[in-house]
Amino acid sequence: MKTVKERTTHRSKIIEGQFKGLQKMIDGDVYCMDILTQSLAIQKSLASLNKLVLENHIATHIKAMMASGDEKQQEKALSELSQLYELHNVRGK
Repeated sequence: MKTVKERTTHRSKIIEGQFKGLQKMIDGDVYCMDILTQSLAIQKSLASLNKLVLENHIATHIKAMMASGDEKQQEKALSELSQLYELHNVRGK
């Protein structure tokens, strides 16, 4: 199984290619629906990348901070999770 770093690097390169394709479509005055379809595909790819990174962060850093017994580390973990929730649900809409 590939490491998380390898998987995120691979996905980011795919997104880079998708974005370059989108730029070419815009420059080439491609039909609006085709541009929108490509843009939405990029957004889904980014969401997939975000999910992978988040899952890894929770399984490693958040888990370690919560298990540390250090109240400051536990508060930091909860703060990070709250920040992510806010970014996703409040600012993202």
